[in-house]
Amino acid sequence: MKNLIESIIEEKGLAILDGALATELEARGANLNHSLWSAKLLKENPQLIQQVHYDYLMAGANIITTASYQASFDGFAKNGYSKEEAISLIRLSVQLALQAKEQFLKNYPQQKPPLIAASIGPYGASLADGSEYRGNYGVSIATLEMFHYERMKILAETGADIFAFETIPCKEEATALMEVVKQFPTMQAWISFSCKDGQHISSGESFSEVVQLINQSNNIIAVGVNCTAPLFIPSLLNIAKANTKKLIIVYPNKGETWDAEHKCWISTSAHTSSYIDDAKIWFKAGANIIGGCCRTNPSDIQQLQQLTH
Repeated sequence: MKNLIESIIEEKGLAILDGALATELEARGANLNHSLWSAKLLKENPQLIQQVHYDYLMAGANIITTASYQASFDGFAKNGYSKEEAISLIRLSVQLALQAKEQFLKNYPQQKPPLIAASIGPYGASLADGSEYRGNYGVSIATLEMFHYERMKILAETGADIFAFETIPCKEEATALMEVVKQFPTMQAWISFSCKDGQHISSGESFSEVVQLINQSNNIIAVGVNCTAPLFIPSLLNIAKANTKKLIIVYPNKGETWDAEHKCWISTSAHTSSYIDDAKIWFKAGANIIGGCCRTNPSDIQQLQQLTH
């Protein structure tokens, strides 16, 4: 099976991923202080999601990621949605990205069609308690497999090009995802881990160990890091480069810290360099898919075009 992202890299030298969805929706006035996070807008304001997708395509993104990160059956059920409604909203997350793509290609027919990545957030995201940054779920791998299979089955039937396993905090969940994705032999995926420092994923397990684990998967074509502070990325990239031949993906946050008590972002003085200056370092260190996570926006993504041919 041809690696979907490799053809973009061959042509441009780099595949550009979009930036943050939820924090960009908030910047445009959406209130996401809710357990469904960005998935809340699938019901309340789908047009705004579609507009953000379109704006990332205008900024030069080759890959846009759907608003399904927090869209799980468990999460919707806790908020009073029926299973049918949940299925419909999960499908809608891909339809909105496809509509943005269609509009973009209609306006710019000379552009190469972008890829749609179906976002699959970790089990912890459905708990809405921050455990996706710890990974200490206390559930079995079988439970994690069942949780992910249901949603992946719906997303695999939508016309999405690739699965995006995002913000994965622990080896157990990576193992579960590797098993489940085998059941979708025509689907490719990337997996990106959340990391607590330059050597360990959020659970405290070794990043090099999970990268080596992912080498065993045929479906997973890229491995890397997201929602992690930029200052840790060079070290993590060196580890990834030394442990895999797969494509390497990075889409860090802006280096700020989320204060859950006061519900705001806190800037840290430790990180002062600009997004594009950091991205140049990541690119030189071997990242071939680069985008942004929390607090990045279309203007950040637009700057990445400086790195392409």
